[in-house]
Amino acid sequence: MQPFTKLTARAAAIKIQNVDTDQILPARFLRKPRSAGYGNFLFHDLPDDPAFAEARQVGGENGVSILVADRNFGCGSSREGAVYALVDAGIRCVIAPSFGDIFASNASKNGLLTVVLEHDDIERLWQSLEASNASEPTVDLEAQQISVPGGVTISFEIDGFRKHRLLNGLDDIGLTMAFEADIVAHEDRMAVGPDWISVRQ
Repeated sequence: MQPFTKLTARAAAIKIQNVDTDQILPARFLRKPRSAGYGNFLFHDLPDDPAFAEARQVGGENGVSILVADRNFGCGSSREGAVYALVDAGIRCVIAPSFGDIFASNASKNGLLTVVLEHDDIERLWQSLEASNASEPTVDLEAQQISVPGGVTISFEIDGFRKHRLLNGLDDIGLTMAFEADIVAHEDRMAVGPDWISVRQ
């Protein structure tokens, strides 16, 4: 998967709590293969409400790669397809006060950075984005900082293991293959018989 180090990109605000995985990717689209382009179905069924306006514009040629969302983003069912839809639409980072636990785990396995901030900091980001008229914030994973043109800089915490896998672009297979030399050495030893056999003899 693509490593995440530092991203400067357009951001969109989603000022709705409890956006669940069925809103991110409606269940009926899971019948399609990912090659059909899950990003095309992102937020497909969101109601015609001004609060969802920016969410409906995400993806395509819009250039939005960062979402600044409200509490409990990605709650609901454990479908990994919701993360696929965000990533396939070009979203690399979601910032929110809290996330569904399984969603956040799936995100880190697919190169999508989830940043948890206090709600007051989310409000500051929303205000900065509105004041700067489509400015491009920078998310620096290594420094663990978010900065917005105009002077707002906010630090964030992240689990060390998730940070490592995102910085190095390691999905589950990549993590396993980091031990390739040890795996090969073990298989070579097993090919001539495990040590305990010779000990018993």
